[in-house]
Amino acid sequence: MMQMRDWISGLVGALVFLLGLMPLMGKFEFLNNLPVSLLTWIVAGAGFYLAINSIIEITNSNVIGWWSFGVAIAVLIIGLFPLLHSFGIGSAWFQFNWLNRAAYNIIFIIEGVFLMIATFAMEL
Repeated sequence: MMQMRDWISGLVGALVFLLGLMPLMGKFEFLNNLPVSLLTWIVAGAGFYLAINSIIEITNSNVIGWWSFGVAIAVLIIGLFPLLHSFGIGSAWFQFNWLNRAAYNIIFIIEGVFLMIATFAMEL
């Protein structure tokens, strides 16, 4: 039976997905004006939420959970390293200056898809 946490995961996934898709499609151009520091916070937060959901998927003996966990760890690293560098922790390569807005949009799309998959995969 679907629980509220499943639907919240789907809603958050849809919002993150649209946050990445709309600027790539040329819609909602104001999203391209968001500061990069805010984007890294959103990436890190959604990555942490995806990690929690993927652990729930893994405990339900779901193979999709391992893929979600791998994506969550990769995205969490992409989000956390620049945040740590902004607090003075880590070396200069923690900045990830090579990530542009299009890369963040693609990361949002990937995170959103896996969060929407988690809506149903947590109950398998």
